[in-house]
Amino acid sequence: MILERRALLLGGAAFGALPRASRAQAQQTLRLGVISDMSGAFADLSGPNSVLAVRQAVQDAAPLGLKVEIVAADHQNKPDLATNIARQWLDRDGIDALIDVPASSAALAVNGVVREKNKVFLASAPGTSELTGAQCSPNTVQWTYDTWMLANSTARAVVREGGDSWFFVTADYAFGHSMEVEGGRIIAAEGGRVLGNARFPFPGTTDFSAFLLRAQASRAKVIGLAFGGTDMANAVKQAAEFGLQRRGQRLAALILFISEVHSMGLETAKGLVCSESFYWDVNDRTRALTQRLRQNFNAPPPTMVQAGCYGVTLHYLKAVADMGIAAAKASGAAAVARMKAMPCDDDAFGPGTIRADGRKLHPAYLLEVKAPAESKGPWDYYKVLRTVPGEQAFRPMAEGGCPLV
Repeated sequence: MILERRALLLGGAAFGALPRASRAQAQQTLRLGVISDMSGAFADLSGPNSVLAVRQAVQDAAPLGLKVEIVAADHQNKPDLATNIARQWLDRDGIDALIDVPASSAALAVNGVVREKNKVFLASAPGTSELTGAQCSPNTVQWTYDTWMLANSTARAVVREGGDSWFFVTADYAFGHSMEVEGGRIIAAEGGRVLGNARFPFPGTTDFSAFLLRAQASRAKVIGLAFGGTDMANAVKQAAEFGLQRRGQRLAALILFISEVHSMGLETAKGLVCSESFYWDVNDRTRALTQRLRQNFNAPPPTMVQAGCYGVTLHYLKAVADMGIAAAKASGAAAVARMKAMPCDDDAFGPGTIRADGRKLHPAYLLEVKAPAESKGPWDYYKVLRTVPGEQAFRPMAEGGCPLV
């Protein structure tokens, strides 16, 4: 595995460049490229620890006998930079599969490049449901979550508890828009109303006061936060300073990661309801994976994105071993088809399947952030309110508009 610590500290374009290899060596080596946010708003929920999760998957797949090399790049959440990295890797460096890619706009751009080059896109970080909808691809698997799943679980539960009027504070890019639309659809279906929205520039916004004050003035019962990363931690802290919850308005995080709860602290985050497809303390298998990551890499408990990087990489390696490395390198679409044909099972998500539209199915968890007095130790942040089976957690395939089905 080719990845140096100093490489992870670099910004900009691709880093961890692959060494020159003979043609024969290249034909026998599987090459994985992790495109992520190494220093920006999504660095804690994906970033360097996504790379470590991929490394853990390669270690766990060692019995398969594959030779695997890993490189990583910082796309800075910029679609044009992500596209340039993808093209360089696929055209020049012989990368076989691209992994992670936070920021939905960047992921949609990479999705097109990968399909054009007939390679593989193992999407863990992007949330846009377009990847299994109108822009689905035979070369892409969307593993971890999507906006439909998050809205379906969180918004539906909050409305049923009486939160029937909403105001959205939304990141102004593809993911935020998709989250707001999906959330609004669920709210309306449950008999609620969306009273308005306020969209903030992404990336680069650190002061959310103007947007939160607009939400406060709407008098909506629920303020839906349609964004993630460090922005979530900043916004929730500022909402606490304004006393929004003390005045009777509830905050609903349509997407929340354990790294953000860690940043905010339980006193600030307590009571937030969210949905995730992975939590390190759900069962013995998730705890075992977390322990391996800590022992091998001194990594904290993984977010669902990092766990997704582990799960999707491991399943891809199993498919490559099953079909043969030459066939997998020759056609990314064939490799993804083999992934879909094989049942999934790993320590992060347990048993599951991949549908024809590229959507991985596994359970989703409706979670509530614990109060400080409820936490029994480090990273003991969530209590599980409900487990939703994969077939119910994700959008029905017939409703997605994927041209593959």
